[in-house]
Amino acid sequence: MKKILLVAPALSLIFFQCDAQNFNQLTPEQEKMSQSTMDFETYNPPSSLVVPENLVTKAKFPFIDVHNHQFRMPDMDLSQLVTEMDALNMQVLVNLSGRGRGDEAHLKNSIKNANGNQPNRFIVFTNISSDGIDEPGYSEKLAQQIENDVKMGANGLKIYKSLGLRWTDSKGNRIAIDDPRLDAAWAKCGELGIPVLIHAADPMQFWQPFDGNNERWLELKTRPGRKRSSTDPAPFEQIIQEQHNIFKRHRNTTFINAHMGWMANDLTKLGKHLDDNPNVNVEIGAVIAELGRQPRAAGKFFEKYQDRILFGKDAYHPEEYYTYFRVLETADEYFPYYKKYHAYWKMYGLDLPDAILKKVYYKNALRIVPNIDKSAFPD
Repeated sequence: MKKILLVAPALSLIFFQCDAQNFNQLTPEQEKMSQSTMDFETYNPPSSLVVPENLVTKAKFPFIDVHNHQFRMPDMDLSQLVTEMDALNMQVLVNLSGRGRGDEAHLKNSIKNANGNQPNRFIVFTNISSDGIDEPGYSEKLAQQIENDVKMGANGLKIYKSLGLRWTDSKGNRIAIDDPRLDAAWAKCGELGIPVLIHAADPMQFWQPFDGNNERWLELKTRPGRKRSSTDPAPFEQIIQEQHNIFKRHRNTTFINAHMGWMANDLTKLGKHLDDNPNVNVEIGAVIAELGRQPRAAGKFFEKYQDRILFGKDAYHPEEYYTYFRVLETADEYFPYYKKYHAYWKMYGLDLPDAILKKVYYKNALRIVPNIDKSAFPD
């Protein structure tokens, strides 16, 4: 027995050395593979996972898209758009760009075209400008403009991300979202009973270092103009805080925080935000991929805050709605987002119950946005 114990380790060492030598002797094909490189943009293999798929091209219930932009609405033929909406089961589209980039005639003709040719299918919001913000009486003129626009047929106010990022006064200073000269706008909306849908900043990763730790690395590489320095034009956290300041300052005004306030990646934080601001609601435009990668947490969030979440999409591309429907309605597993540069991860369906789906798709919007024809929606 002693001889065997002494010899066995030596034999094991010989076998290990032989295996190591064989391992290091690569075939020509293996050697070529070891030298090959592939960039992150190219690597996008189809999944070999076999699971049930439920592709949804039409929403289960008629829905209201509260975040849409139709810049050609004053003179476009709306019949084709309505045909596409019908195929998706979109009953009402909210055009947030009523004034286009600031023109009153644009708003007037948008409302005229929508109401005259496709009644009850479109809701139009108005917009504001910082032009003349340093001049006496700016706040009063701003409030009066909103009042006039509502009389014309506008049903809400949309604030572009330009406020906080690009708007400057006559001296070139950045105009903060919570600039007191804009308070008249938020107050007037509260007085008139119309919501303010406000987009502030961009994803926080745009302010973070451009390196391997940045989840938006691919987006920033392919679209470098979106990258910001830590203080360009202000820190991300500062811009978001300015937005939250007006929520707190104007409790009688109903706000819709666009893109879930860029907090869909931290639903605990977003929940506290909603708890602290009962006048604030959120919409899910451009953040469905964040929800789809955390189906259990997102499902609980939708259950708790089901009265505060609205359906929104932002960019209008009919085929992209399918992913939204699939995330909200199905229990599907491990399926892709439609833009790899937004989300290189896979998603999972939330399988929301009908009662919550109805609130997200239309009931919450019917409560918040005035003058939508309720007869087109089920109880």
